[in-house]
Amino acid sequence: MATLDPRALLRQLYDVAVARALPGEVMASRLPPPPKGRTLVLGAGKAGGAMAQALEAAWPAEAALSGLVITRYGHVPGGWRPRRLEVVEAAHPVPDASGLAASEKLLALTRGLTADDLVICLISGGGSSLMTLPAAGLTLADKQAVNRALLNSGAAIGEMNCVRKHLSAIKGGRLAAACAPARVLTLTISDVPGDDPAIIASGPTVADATSCADALAICRRYQIDLPPAARAGLESGAFETPKPGDPRLVAHELVMLSTPQMSLAAAAEAARAQGIAAHILSDEIEGESRVVGGVHAALARAVVRHGQPFARPCVILSGGETTVTVNPAKPPGKGGRATEFLLGCALALQCEPGVYGLAADTDGIDGVGPHAGALLTPTSLGRARALGLNPQALLDAHDSASFFEPLGDLLVPGPSFTNVNDFRALLIV
Repeated sequence: MATLDPRALLRQLYDVAVARALPGEVMASRLPPPPKGRTLVLGAGKAGGAMAQALEAAWPAEAALSGLVITRYGHVPGGWRPRRLEVVEAAHPVPDASGLAASEKLLALTRGLTADDLVICLISGGGSSLMTLPAAGLTLADKQAVNRALLNSGAAIGEMNCVRKHLSAIKGGRLAAACAPARVLTLTISDVPGDDPAIIASGPTVADATSCADALAICRRYQIDLPPAARAGLESGAFETPKPGDPRLVAHELVMLSTPQMSLAAAAEAARAQGIAAHILSDEIEGESRVVGGVHAALARAVVRHGQPFARPCVILSGGETTVTVNPAKPPGKGGRATEFLLGCALALQCEPGVYGLAADTDGIDGVGPHAGALLTPTSLGRARALGLNPQALLDAHDSASFFEPLGDLLVPGPSFTNVNDFRALLIV
């Protein structure tokens, strides 16, 4: 243990978790043979560029292939130029005109499909914002306003996507319905707690068990101000989605290529290979980021002080999707879920010796900043205060990145071209 570099080990575990979520290694084994008819590829998500690249490489060169995939700006793997597929970049987490135009074109490609055709849908986290096509009577500005309000509300991802899919002309199973009578195969990378395919990217190819009434209740709960046309569509039921048992979705198969649990398991194996016991708490932890950070800190203190529930040295891993609730009257500072988790954890630990941490989003971007997350050491609080920083004030202002940046502890790997959501690791030595 004397030669252990805690920061290097934590970074290695993050890199291993991200690598397990990349589609290139698993795509080929999950593809069917070419159909009698045509093969159309449709997709959206932060992993969309990498998924399209992997599919093009694995699909037989002599077999026809066409289609359109939407991904986030800067999320097409460097040096790759699609030959048979079109890849369009658009905005995330708030949709833009590029995403709208691409979504209109994507839906139009479903026209004229037959039972001999195969549609391969590549779906990953972020697809809900990237594949934006407002329901009848709504505008892009309407969708943008509701999306911003949801992002700042503290709503869980399932709640946000319930609202999003009911205000959409393409999500909540509508894309698969438009593909009928063709066979539909959805290949997905999960970024949601519990891996519910109806929540990933708002489930464009999955029947929706929620209702317009559910979406209205969520908007009331979080005081989301709906545009009049959106409220009318929800109240009348005009925006209802395809439900389980819908005959248009019968010819549909869904395969999970990567999940948060798979990435956490890979990281745990990498830690054990270095002689460090690894414990996975859960791959579906939700809640306020700072509160979850405090809970993780309490667990780490119990290990240090009492040797329970785990013996040291060990690493504690968790995933899921926490939330940051901001006051709309006070613009938030720089940060995101991962850095807010770590700052909450740091304040709860109060420089506990032997406890190190890393929290980062596996897509390489924590919220809207350039960083994926940050690293935490037993000296972080002391170093910050020596620089004149007020950790509690920064946490209250949701300005957690401004705590870690002056310390040189922000993690900035750049886009990973995949997304299985939050990765958190506490190392106790």
